[in-house]
Amino acid sequence: MKWEVVIGLETHVQLQTQSKIFCGASTAFGSEPNTQADAVSLALPGVLPVLNREAVRCAIKFGLAIGADIAPRSVFARKNYFYPDLPKGYQISQYELPVVGKGCLTIRVPAANSEQPEDKVVNITRAHLEEDAGKSVHEDFHGMSGIDLNRAGTPLLEIVSEPDMRSAAEAVAYAKKLHELVQWIGICDGNMQEGSFRCDVNVSVRPEGSEKLGTRREIKNLNSFRFMQQAIEYETRWQIETLEDGGTIQQATVLFDPDSGETRAMRTKEEANDYRYFPDPDLLPLQITTDDIAHVKAAMPELPDAMKARFEQEYGLPAYDAATITASRAMADYFVAAAGALPKEFAKQAANWVMGSVAAKLNEESREIADCPVSPAQLAGLLKRIQDGTISGKIAKEVFDAMWVGEGDADAIIESKGLKQVSDAGEIEKIVDEVLAANAAMVTEYKAGKEKAFNSLVGQCMKVSKGKANPAQVNEILKKKLV
Repeated sequence: MKWEVVIGLETHVQLQTQSKIFCGASTAFGSEPNTQADAVSLALPGVLPVLNREAVRCAIKFGLAIGADIAPRSVFARKNYFYPDLPKGYQISQYELPVVGKGCLTIRVPAANSEQPEDKVVNITRAHLEEDAGKSVHEDFHGMSGIDLNRAGTPLLEIVSEPDMRSAAEAVAYAKKLHELVQWIGICDGNMQEGSFRCDVNVSVRPEGSEKLGTRREIKNLNSFRFMQQAIEYETRWQIETLEDGGTIQQATVLFDPDSGETRAMRTKEEANDYRYFPDPDLLPLQITTDDIAHVKAAMPELPDAMKARFEQEYGLPAYDAATITASRAMADYFVAAAGALPKEFAKQAANWVMGSVAAKLNEESREIADCPVSPAQLAGLLKRIQDGTISGKIAKEVFDAMWVGEGDADAIIESKGLKQVSDAGEIEKIVDEVLAANAAMVTEYKAGKEKAFNSLVGQCMKVSKGKANPAQVNEILKKKLV
């Protein structure tokens, strides 16, 4: 029997606010345990929650970014469960009336019968505001657990997808696109190691062609795209093998162990009625006006898909280049700044350098493009020297390396190192004559029809000139000499 995997994601996005969602305590990461837990975070008697306006603005931004309806009226509810790191005994969340309704994200996935990827729409059911819980700490306490309530009350936006994904690759593509988007619009720093972006993945399998959904198991708190891929692939295999061996799948919450590469059941999966949701009596319904939405929309940045389309139209970039450059807002901003200092016909060259040498150096040193030691203006200056023939593309890489380590801009480095390209026809002709005289065998091979010999002669000319000879002129003069 052939099986089909069905996947949906619930993603917890920590919102970039300075204070918690219902109180004024700080949300800064890395403080000493319980130093950012005020009376509201600790749920002391008599305290009342007050909604953070900026958290609401973040939710509206996300809704606009995915083309969703923003609810004019949404309600906060109490989600009841009992963990030591939840001091109230309930979490304030949204249930029946979330702030963000149905929307969608378009992802790129491998096509079934083509090498070219294709677009796939993943529908988003809802996104709702809620508070985070605290954290149980086990490592430093022998036979006991400690409780750190610094995270308690941190604002989250929980984004729930439809079960539209059919492979681990599609789920990872969706998670990456969502990760990119929340950073792009400035509502989350995207730091997965610090827990700012966490995914719960619902996985089920069913016979291929069936419309009925299988029993799902939820893999909790995946904070790495690599772990997500591994967890889904293992869980899918496990469910198929269990069913083919005559077993049944029990709905459950599971954890992924990166060391073993396996999932293991943690508890039976709760249903909504287990949480006994009811409207929070301490919080009025959230009212969002059309003016509120208009103000947020006016401050929104250009979205990645729109920018990608503009780069293709305005700069003539291929779709792949435009998609790569708009993979992060910082990279897109860097490209725009560099390309903006050049004639538009050289935008493709700027894109090549951003995706090539700049990206390679950043990866090599594990740096973000915001920390790039070569500014967009410096890169544009280097490309201008290639365009006007001052240096060759090969020499440009040497200049770029010098710029990277802080030796100055392109002009200063070219001058100090004597790297200016030789474009004097008479000087290049002398170099060609010298090479032809020293490589008679190559000349004979070329005249016998071996085209590769010509490239070898060009290489020898460049070697003699120490890479400074203008390659186009070398080619032209060589061809004349070899007639």
